[in-house]
Amino acid sequence: MDPHPTTPPTSSPHGAGSHTTLLYARPGIVVTVDRLTIGHSSWPVAELTHLHTTRGPHDRVAVRAVLVTGGMISGVGLLLGFTGGLHRLTAGAYLTIGAVFLLPVLLAVAGDRWRPPAYELWGRLRGTDELLFASDDERQFGQVTRALRRALEMRRHGGWEDPLAPAAPWRPGR
Repeated sequence: MDPHPTTPPTSSPHGAGSHTTLLYARPGIVVTVDRLTIGHSSWPVAELTHLHTTRGPHDRVAVRAVLVTGGMISGVGLLLGFTGGLHRLTAGAYLTIGAVFLLPVLLAVAGDRWRPPAYELWGRLRGTDELLFASDDERQFGQVTRALRRALEMRRHGGWEDPLAPAAPWRPGR
């Protein structure tokens, strides 16, 4: 049995016997020159076009809280307006009503702060837009996006060969 097993080269359009270049690898996420694999889904990089990033929808609980609070405050305002109770209020009551009207805005800001919308990476595959990757972690999202863009560039330009690799380093004569 061979103590140092070798991995056979994978087939690649960049030449016979070339290894597939690994650009990003974390648990559940692998980006190579040939494929993007997220969980159990995998897409060929050569067929991906029109990459773009967006932010996902806001948290449903925060949206509901804003809508319910805004509706209740509007209802109280309308009720006071129709009953003629607005002219009997003191200045302090008006300040309190103004502060209460800020409550939906504060809830919306807090909801986006606690549960921000996810970052989403979309691409077109065979004429349909597909969600390729989504993450709450901005750093991880940036790394995956950059790796996929590098993979597309490497495929477009036929691979990246290090221009200095065949050159011998300069050494001073002694």
